[in-house]
Amino acid sequence: MQIKQEDYFIMTIGLACDHAGFEMKSEIINFLKSENYKILDFGTNSSESVDYPDFAHKLAIAVETGKCNFGISLCGSGNGINMTVNKHQKIRAALCWCEEISEMARKHNDANICSLPARYIKTENAVEIVKIFLKTSFDGGRHLKRINKIPVNS
Repeated sequence: MQIKQEDYFIMTIGLACDHAGFEMKSEIINFLKSENYKILDFGTNSSESVDYPDFAHKLAIAVETGKCNFGISLCGSGNGINMTVNKHQKIRAALCWCEEISEMARKHNDANICSLPARYIKTENAVEIVKIFLKTSFDGGRHLKRINKIPVNS
């Protein structure tokens, strides 16, 4: 039996950053392309100073609506862009500064956006964090009950 390209599910990954995360985002995109992920880049596209919410909201909407399976967001500390994407009800973004946090964010929190602190980690570490984030499955079980309590019910 011959397996064809269309038999594979190709995951779509959205990315967004501010000026502080631009270079690291570019390296992450190169890695993702080498692994045959489909990429949606929501900007920014230079190291010129910008406001991260302008790009974070676009990424969050794409993940919420299913246009992207997962998202990667970057800013200097990772905090600002992480706070912004987490304003969206269907987003569970995790600030990931090491591989273990990335793995646990997926296993226990079913995180759908990985936020990276571009000024505080090396690019090689960021790539490993992303790799683990995308390859780790949600454990479900007792954790599902907890994440179902996260959305605010009006």
